[in-house]
Amino acid sequence: MININIVTDKKGFIWGFEIKGHAGYDEYGKDIVCAAVSTLAYTAVGAISEMTNVVSYSEKDGYMQCTVPKNISNDAKNTIKIILDTIVIGFRQIELSYKGYVKVIIKEV
Repeated sequence: MININIVTDKKGFIWGFEIKGHAGYDEYGKDIVCAAVSTLAYTAVGAISEMTNVVSYSEKDGYMQCTVPKNISNDAKNTIKIILDTIVIGFRQIELSYKGYVKVIIKEV
């Protein structure tokens, strides 16, 4: 099971996400669910990095954490909001299609 924890504030701004685990949908290297989640996560990190230069992330096998620094410009924040809102929609669509393999949890801080 892949657990995706999304961290938001009270206004709904996403300050980061954490992805843990493997889907177990198919064997390693052929798991389309893991590939889909990984694609979205790396797209988010790459887009934020290229468009704002303010992303912080770490990753290893079966784990990725991405955080948005608190002291960012309004322009960067607006760009990041669009990217992360879009990625969460993608995570939720995967969750709906592959119940039992992916769980998306929104945590307000």
